[in-house]
Amino acid sequence: MATNHSGVQGEVDASSSPPHFISPGDGCVWADASSLIDAACNDLQEGDLVHGENFSLFAAMSALEIMDPKMDSGIENGYCTVEEAIEAGAAPVPLSFDRTVDVQRTIDVMDHLFSCEATWHKGSILAQTVFSCIYLLRLERTSPHPILNAYCRIMHATCNEIIKSVSNARTHEEEDLFVMAYGLPLKDEDNERLHAFLHSVEETISRKLRACKAQPSSKKKQVEDVEPLQTNPELEEGYCRALLCRLRFRKYFDLTLRHIRNWQGKGQSMAHKYIITCLAELDNMRKNENFLKSQPHISCKDSPETSTTASGCKAIGFDATLNAKSLSPAPPRAAKIISWHDARVYFEKLLHDLDILCSFSFDPMLENILHFVVQFQKSKPDLVARAYLQLLLIQSGKLYGREFFHEVIARVLLLPDVAKDKAFHQNEFVVQLGQLLMVLLKILCTNSAWQRRKLGKTLQDWSVVSIQLELAYNREFGEAQNSSADEGLHAKVSKRLFLWAQEQTYWIASRFLQLGFELELYSPWEYCMVYWYMSVVFVQLLEKIQLRSIANIDTTRQKGKKKRDNHAKDHSRDAIFSPSCLLLQCHVYLCEGLAMILAALRNEGSAFKMPNTFNSEHERFIQHFELLLRAHLPEQISFSSFHESILHARVSDVVRCDYFKEIQRITTSLKGSFAEVPEKLSEIRQIEQVAERNRIALNIINQLGASDTSLRVSFELTHHPYFAVVVVKRS
Repeated sequence: MATNHSGVQGEVDASSSPPHFISPGDGCVWADASSLIDAACNDLQEGDLVHGENFSLFAAMSALEIMDPKMDSGIENGYCTVEEAIEAGAAPVPLSFDRTVDVQRTIDVMDHLFSCEATWHKGSILAQTVFSCIYLLRLERTSPHPILNAYCRIMHATCNEIIKSVSNARTHEEEDLFVMAYGLPLKDEDNERLHAFLHSVEETISRKLRACKAQPSSKKKQVEDVEPLQTNPELEEGYCRALLCRLRFRKYFDLTLRHIRNWQGKGQSMAHKYIITCLAELDNMRKNENFLKSQPHISCKDSPETSTTASGCKAIGFDATLNAKSLSPAPPRAAKIISWHDARVYFEKLLHDLDILCSFSFDPMLENILHFVVQFQKSKPDLVARAYLQLLLIQSGKLYGREFFHEVIARVLLLPDVAKDKAFHQNEFVVQLGQLLMVLLKILCTNSAWQRRKLGKTLQDWSVVSIQLELAYNREFGEAQNSSADEGLHAKVSKRLFLWAQEQTYWIASRFLQLGFELELYSPWEYCMVYWYMSVVFVQLLEKIQLRSIANIDTTRQKGKKKRDNHAKDHSRDAIFSPSCLLLQCHVYLCEGLAMILAALRNEGSAFKMPNTFNSEHERFIQHFELLLRAHLPEQISFSSFHESILHARVSDVVRCDYFKEIQRITTSLKGSFAEVPEKLSEIRQIEQVAERNRIALNIINQLGASDTSLRVSFELTHHPYFAVVVVKRS
């Protein structure tokens, strides 16, 4: 073996004792490494490594292990080219000269592609999933087989559509692997002509199905005119139905994706109609499964948990190693194709998520839009659904593709007429807030991990803008606002703008903290500091909401009429005690109650004292809240303020404050206010359950004493995703 300095390997004959340096004539100097390799082979143990002086553990992260099929993309494994695979008979056309076997194998190819597509949607590489199909790589070869050709072409078109949508939305994960095509044949095809061809193939199979169901005595001519799909009359109907539901699913799924992007006109209603049809065809595929499994000519079957086809038979015409060398210069990733059953479940959920988007009412109010997005994310939508959510919200830099974001901000400020003012939408702060708002909506469409990370980074931008707005307002109108009963339009806009920016900043901070529970970033020992910080953020958010509501009312008052002043005071009181504010107050009480329970348990007993094995409580405080502290949310908050607030907490004090009873009092009055909002009613019930159980647990701890060593206290997120239930047991 000989190796040059550029890493190119060559072979030499060790027995002929070549000179130490070999010049092959191309200007490259080679050195004989055979003796070194022989010595290393004899001396190295498992786990040992031969390396140069400049090698480091950091470099090992980028090292490739030669001849490891999971890392070495140049290893000879399987077919080298598509043509070689075709010549070896890996993807025959027809799939069998026995027409019955040909139909069964065609269905298996469809099912495996179905599983590959679901695997791709979940983050794997297109080249090693869908385009591991040799029939897709050489689409022209399927022309003599109309059914296979139609299915492959519509699959090809659907992949194109999804790649475009996800690329435009930029919600893809894993370093853009989802949309990388690696030179695959992904050319656009005329959509109308493709669907016309697919329809003709579907009609042909439908005629065969009608013919096999017709009685020979009454429709003899029809039976004789239509050539059967395959040679076994007893299997004709089952195979026709199996092909039809698969072709129809592909057709209507493609139409769904194309119409769901076109929200103008009837696009939304048509997408909803196609989704219903897709779900019906998925159900037909499930019903047809037993028929496909029962065929006697199928001998080798996989278990349903691992099989990528409904029949359980392995599909022909696939080789994931064919595209390994066309991937980026990195180790080839082994893609495990999910089972056919899991793929069907995935597509059912995807269609339900897309149907939720079709039901969206294009609400112009920002608060309702944010609520819709947060509620949608609770269902854990996958990448494709989240991409279409973003395309729904933002098109061409506008909300719904219709409204500029300065118009959205003007509506939030309850000053819609000011949006027409050129000075308003060209204002530096309005432009910045419009950009931040658009970025925020895009962030909320990403997966939970990315969302939390990006929310933490954008918090500082929101905080800086809100501080600058407040300083500008105080500098320009600070003295005049106390001496004048009525504010001018400019002062009114400035005041509402900085109050709204502050409110939005704390809303983002609360979302950032809540996502930590979804991602399971907090351990039970850290719940005390988390709930304490959440209570501080919720209090600030509640204060900002109330201040903005009062400002909106105060600036609409007119001078000179006492009756109107009294009316405005009533509105101010209603704003402070609005249903939304009262629900947020419940969150404050829950966080304060849970934080104080945990603090009391730490102070009076040994439970929930944070272990300092690797880092201190102060270090964990900084790790969890560094991005919030950097944005000064809230101001003058530190670990010392947290430590001082919990230092003297006692169980008896928590019982006396009775946070949870106060929550129950508030939620009773809120049910009527949210009677027509199912999501809010559901949250109120969850909060009631948490409050009731925690009140009972707190009384038990108080009666027995927190220092009782037989008590076993735990905190479980069983009734609410963010607020824990205290569970008390005796050993």
